[in-house]
Amino acid sequence: MSGEQKHESRPLVYLTVKNEATAEYEVKRSRFIGYVKPVLTVDEAEEFIREIRAKHYAARHNVYAYLLSGGAAKYSDDGEPQGSAGLPVLECIKKAGLSDVCVVVTRYFGGILLGTGGLVRAYTQTAAAALEAAGVAVFQAYSELYFECSYSDYQRVLYELAGFGAIIDGAEYAESVKIRFAVKKADTDRVCETLLAVSAGRGRPEITGERYDSR
Repeated sequence: MSGEQKHESRPLVYLTVKNEATAEYEVKRSRFIGYVKPVLTVDEAEEFIREIRAKHYAARHNVYAYLLSGGAAKYSDDGEPQGSAGLPVLECIKKAGLSDVCVVVTRYFGGILLGTGGLVRAYTQTAAAALEAAGVAVFQAYSELYFECSYSDYQRVLYELAGFGAIIDGAEYAESVKIRFAVKKADTDRVCETLLAVSAGRGRPEITGERYDSR
């Protein structure tokens, strides 16, 4: 059994895992191995799932779930009873408040049936342990901007940008100073208004892109 959910909006702030991680759990001779990886796209998630399946090709089940920051989600029971494996792993991700993450739980069957309740507990516990081992990173949406100013305005511009917690990506010093930087998306309008005021309208900030950053 598998399921898929799609959603396109992306939040201003989201939590994801900091690192790849693994965790193991054993019950009634069945061995469960949980794998976690941060992913940004469906393709990255599917590639990770293929890697784990290839690594554990002899395993009875390779259950997975992933959830992206845009809301896209998918899970698979991979032959386990419906609702006993993939969905509990997905719910584990949601309960932790995480996204942009893929979890694969491999099961080597030990010859003793666990029942639906036992499977839910085993997959949930393995996924939760792997997610905890991976740690948490906070990502925020940033706007990337370009601004050209005079040398006389430069120090004031840097002062104002520092007040917004801007990330300076680079600067070019010629007849004027050309700065590339990023600010939290929620602050973009205020930053642009501030820079216009500082330069008395001589410089106009340009939004050149957007990204997520964990700083």
